[in-house]
Formats: sequence, structure tokens, C-alpha cells
Amino acid sequence: MKSDSNLERVLAAGHFAVTGELGPPRGANLETIKEKAAHLKGMVDAVNVTDNQTAVVRMASWAVSLVIKEMGLEPNYQMVCRDRNRLAMQSDILGASALGITTMLCLSGDHPSFGDHPQAANVHDIDSIQLIKMVSTMCEQGRFLSGGEIDTPPHMFVGAAANPFGDPFELRALRLAKKVAAGADFIQTQCIYDFPRFTEFMRQAHDMGLTEKTKILAGVTPLKSAGMARYMANKVPGMSVPAEVVKRIADQPKDKQAEEGIKLLCEQVEQLKTIPGVAGVHLMAIEWEHRVPEIVERAGLLPRPQL
Repeated sequence: MKSDSNLERVLAAGHFAVTGELGPPRGANLETIKEKAAHLKGMVDAVNVTDNQTAVVRMASWAVSLVIKEMGLEPNYQMVCRDRNRLAMQSDILGASALGITTMLCLSGDHPSFGDHPQAANVHDIDSIQLIKMVSTMCEQGRFLSGGEIDTPPHMFVGAAANPFGDPFELRALRLAKKVAAGADFIQTQCIYDFPRFTEFMRQAHDMGLTEKTKILAGVTPLKSAGMARYMANKVPGMSVPAEVVKRIADQPKDKQAEEGIKLLCEQVEQLKTIPGVAGVHLMAIEWEHRVPEIVERAGLLPRPQL
């Protein structure tokens, strides 16, 4: 074991892992965090704490991670390359590890033009693959990016993101291979509705030996309404939502669409369990934390292992 990560233990033991997600608040209110996190306790093996997602200012990911850790949850501390240079990143990694945060996800980050400060400078001192390599080097070799020695190295179970649906498709598995080579211990994917394309992505990853070197968690998101389904299909870059999925939700009465979205997700989980190399699911129930207990129970993902 390279860290004291609960997610690492669950995956190492061969369990089908489940991770969740929590978006920090747009203010300094801890009660908002605690209310959201309470719905996730005992339901997931780790909770992604987003880092200024969609380039909108929110409470710091490390701070929210610490709050939910004190509640008995395992935080998956997210860090994006958009907002910090290598000095700040390495400093935050040391601080997070010292505070007992042992799982992190390395990301590029959404462009500031999508958020509430479109004039903000893009830092991108290093990219997400270089960030993975930097964290791995800090943990395993006890060295800073400069080559200098770390007196007490951090301990992190290091994750990365993958989008099987971006273009060009033929480069998706190759980009995943670069992240695995950089030191990614686990992968969380973009949410999946296009199963033929995802199955082909996983076949390529499996044939390249990547599923033996890293643990892949498939992203799932419940569609709450036909409007959400259409938005995901037409407005979210790098998404693939087949027309039949949108139609399935839209064909239901408005008051039944959320229920149909949960039914669809449960079917997706069953299908994902049959795909070689899928080690678990990453459940992104966007601002729907209160329904996570129902969703994971109906999807047959309870009880979670206590290791």
C-alpha cells in the first residue's frame, strides 16, 4: 500500500468501488458542506471534492476535504493546473498529506472563460500529466520537481481523469496510457451514456495492458429531466449522449423523468460490471447528494466494504 487511502484498500481487495462527489459552497458556510456530506457517509468509498469547478470561485478543496474527513468520509482531493504554479501545487500537496488527506485527483481544469472571472489568467505552469508525475515523484522518490529532497515525503493514492468520448477518438486510449505511465493509480472517466464507444475504449485500454496497471472507475450521472439530457447531449463539450437516451427520458411525463433517469443509471451500473477492466463507478449526482443513498441501494452497490 502506498498510502492510507480507503479507496486504495477497497480496490486492492478486488471490490467494485464506488466514489461520489461534493461541490464546495460559494461561501464560507461549513453547515452546507456537512449537510451534503451526511448523505454520502457509508454510501461511497471516497468523495471527490471539486476544485473551483467550471472555473467558478468556491471554498478551497483542501479545506472541504479536511471537513469531510473529520466526519468519517474519505476525501478525494482535486487539484487543477489552471490556478496554481508548481510551487503552490507542491506546497498544497505537502499540507494536504500532513493533514491526513491521502487520495487526490489531478486535473487540467475548465478554462476561466466558462466561469465567473473570465479575465482571470490561466496559470497552467504544468499540465495534468506533469502534475501526476510530480505527485508520484514526490511520494515515491521523495523529490520535488526541482530535484531537491523532501525531508518527509507525502503519501498519496494518485488519480486522473479520462474522457473516452473526446475527439479524435483514436487518441483517447493513448492519452490514458500517458497518464498511467506518469503514475496514475486510478482513473475516473467522464459520465457514460454511449456504451458502444465506451466498450471500445475499454477494449483498447485492456489490449494495451492499462487495466493491469491502473484501476478504472466509470463515470455515471443520473439524468434528472429531459432538459438535462438535451443539455448534456448538445451543450457539454466532450460528451456523447445517444438520441435514444434523450428520447427515453423525454418520453416520460415530467414528474416521472427523474425516476426514469435513476432506472437508467441502475441499468448502466449492471452493464458496466460486465465490461473487463472496469473496477468501479464514479457517481456524479450533481447537486443531488440527498438521493445518493437511494441510488446506490437501487443499483445494488450496498453495503460498502469496511476495511
